[in-house]
Amino acid sequence: MEKMTNLRFFLLMGCALLLFPFSLTAAGIGSDNSIKEERKNTDESKTTNRTPFYHIGPGDTLNVFVWRNPDLSLAVPVRPDGRISLPLVEDLLVDGKTPTMLAREIEKALAIYVKDPIVTVIVTGFVGPYDQQIRVIGEAGKPQALPYRANMTLLDVMIAVGGLTEYASGNQSVIVRTQNGIQQQIEVRIEDLIKDGDISANLNLLPGDILIIPESWF
Repeated sequence: MEKMTNLRFFLLMGCALLLFPFSLTAAGIGSDNSIKEERKNTDESKTTNRTPFYHIGPGDTLNVFVWRNPDLSLAVPVRPDGRISLPLVEDLLVDGKTPTMLAREIEKALAIYVKDPIVTVIVTGFVGPYDQQIRVIGEAGKPQALPYRANMTLLDVMIAVGGLTEYASGNQSVIVRTQNGIQQQIEVRIEDLIKDGDISANLNLLPGDILIIPESWF
């Protein structure tokens, strides 16, 4: 009876040892899958939260560099019609394109005259398309259109336009915003923000916002 018990014990131990590597392999596979899934989720998160690329607009200044061709490299302003003219390339539409997109188009256009052109476009003066600007009108120190920057706030805009005039009614100001074809007005308290330091009056702006600062009646 004791021999039978020992035999069963050794058989059970043998089965356990045989199954042990498979359990480790399965655990490893599960771990690998978890890591891959985590990397995938991280990559997707980076893609989702990526800052939008800058789009060229009228008034921008572009530095076009053509490798090994200094005669074709120059700084050029974007005309009000959203076009530029380069040596060998006339009236090229650039409005709304990213610098990289434009560089590839210039390469295609130059390929007729230059063998394997390599082009880099650098934006040196920023204005951007109208729908990417923040426009400030009314009783601002320097009313103007500003190129939108990522995470731009009301405070950033007021610093750029030189604050309020002495006749401004800052707390009666509004932001006109159009989203999905629907226009809305958002009341803002600029005077509380810049004169009283009330940071709760600060808010994030979006491309295309129009800030209207009215004149005080007294």
